[in-house]
Amino acid sequence: MADTTSLKLPGDLKDRVGQVASRVEQTPHAYMVQAISEKVERDEKRQAFWQDGLKSLEEFKRTGTGYRLEDVEKYIIAKTQGKKVRRPKPVRVSKTVR
Repeated sequence: MADTTSLKLPGDLKDRVGQVASRVEQTPHAYMVQAISEKVERDEKRQAFWQDGLKSLEEFKRTGTGYRLEDVEKYIIAKTQGKKVRRPKPVRVSKTVR
């Protein structure tokens, strides 16, 4: 069951939501629920991406192992062209770079 929440919208935004919602054949309520849902999903993905990056950085700091940019670029280009290609090999980075 859905909980009730009230939103106080500026008049001009409320009008715009109503106009756009009617053009896409939705009620303003359905339009706002969908918009909020999409925003929450997008922000959750962004936060997960950020956390994955932090984990990768910690692992890199711990192991000193990474991939050369040139190798990764060649791999991605070959994959997008439909070529069968081996993944790049990880390399050890000197302690001065970390």
